[in-house]
Amino acid sequence: MTTAADIMHRGAQWIPAHETLDRAAQLMRQLDVGALPISDENERLCGILTDRDIVVGCVAMGHDPAKVTAGDMAKGTPRWVAADADVDAVLDEMQGHQIRRLPVIENKRLVGMISEADLAKHLTEEQLAGWVESVYARS
Repeated sequence: MTTAADIMHRGAQWIPAHETLDRAAQLMRQLDVGALPISDENERLCGILTDRDIVVGCVAMGHDPAKVTAGDMAKGTPRWVAADADVDAVLDEMQGHQIRRLPVIENKRLVGMISEADLAKHLTEEQLAGWVESVYARS
């Protein structure tokens, strides 16, 4: 059985909720990623911040990314999957919530992220086509 841990990208890092968006953008550039999980003071997942969130939700609104925090951008219920979850559970979570990136948690700690690129490397063409259709479908 293929698990989330088998297909995830290891080495994912949190951005603390109190960090500013300019710092988040710097970390994204340093890590060459487009999204960061946001952690609360107890290193628990409280959201995901994307590069698009910074541009559309902050810069385009005329706000200063040096004053807006990652926590200010965290909205909704964060989605995640356990490291030992099978691929079907990963797909169900991503498809059911139309999300493109999914944090992987083990023992209440972030151990990786699953992105579109990870799925493309590990899914069959049929699985990938189903995922794309459901995640990118307009509601």
